Amino acid sequence: MYKKLITNLFTGLGAIALFSVLPKNGNAQQEFKPFENLFTAPKSYVVTHTNTPPVIDGDVNDAVWQQTPWTDDFRDIEGDLKPNPPLRTKVKMLWDDSCLYIAAQIYDPAVWATLKHHDDIIYRDNDFEVFIDPNKTGHQYFEIECNALNTIFDLFLNKPYRNNGNAMIGWNAEGLRSAVKIQGTLNNPSDTDQGWTMEMVVPFKSISLGDNVQIPHDGTLWRINFSRVEWDTKVVDGKYIKLKDSTGRNLKEHNWVWSPQGVINMHFPERWGYLQFSKGNTNNTVFTLPYSEQQKRYLWLLYYHQKQWQQEHGTYATSIKKFGLKSKMNIGDKINILQMEATAHQFVAFITDKTDNTTWSINQEGLIGKIKSPSNE
Repeated sequence: MYKKLITNLFTGLGAIALFSVLPKNGNAQQEFKPFENLFTAPKSYVVTHTNTPPVIDGDVNDAVWQQTPWTDDFRDIEGDLKPNPPLRTKVKMLWDDSCLYIAAQIYDPAVWATLKHHDDIIYRDNDFEVFIDPNKTGHQYFEIECNALNTIFDLFLNKPYRNNGNAMIGWNAEGLRSAVKIQGTLNNPSDTDQGWTMEMVVPFKSISLGDNVQIPHDGTLWRINFSRVEWDTKVVDGKYIKLKDSTGRNLKEHNWVWSPQGVINMHFPERWGYLQFSKGNTNNTVFTLPYSEQQKRYLWLLYYHQKQWQQEHGTYATSIKKFGLKSKMNIGDKINILQMEATAHQFVAFITDKTDNTTWSINQEGLIGKIKSPSNE
């Protein structure tokens, strides 16, 4: 959701203080305290390669779509902290050598939409949203929103809002196409609808940075998530009207997602699901979290600790000992070293595999990178 237009609640990760008082997920590992809700396992989807692209007409029952499965039904954005949504949402995907294809099934007994102009703030209607980070850096990612009128809002973010990122609304996903089909009637409270379906084609060139088009290959991994915004409404004079609280403000919208974020904020890209591209038989492909992604979890743990420390003390900590973190750990059967270089206002953390000296890093802006081992290793 592009919520900076209203308020930027998470600048500087200001919401981190909330995490320590939320109920904890008992399945999360103890080593990730007090941020367990940010370390539940993301969803994964192995996407099938197709030689026949689907016709983009909003019909998700085309024969081409039968070769790939639906995701699990969406859950509340906070995951186990909230009940499952009362209305179902699910997604499936395909790809070829030029595009990613997305189909969404949104069940809704009251289909409505009002926004008709490109780059209207679509989440003010009920909507369906796509978030894509092709490079898995946590920066330079893409968001696309669509309502039941098939109105598109597409934007590029240089970094998350919590790190003072800017939404570039002027960016357009060149070549993007979408279509919506309504199972019922639009904006008609006198009947009960089944919902609406959406198809979208996202050209790889439209979400590639610079002049080089980044075409996935067999085994390529992206971070991706999907969100559904749903408002509580009532019918007044034959129209759907949002419910308001005692102060006259709209009630908070519901946020239902494919891969739970653990926090009411879609702009934690490290919490998105994994999309693995495959040219083989995806029925026989089991997703396994790559070793490098397991390493990065410890970088994010240190990042969250640092942001909470900064909020409480006004500066960053200069030692990981402040957080009770160990510098040496086993990830699987490999020994890793966690290090940090920090001043009062900046930090860079490193995790290094002692077997091959492969090092990943994260800085105070949540930028993930692969670098050479730090000199003080």
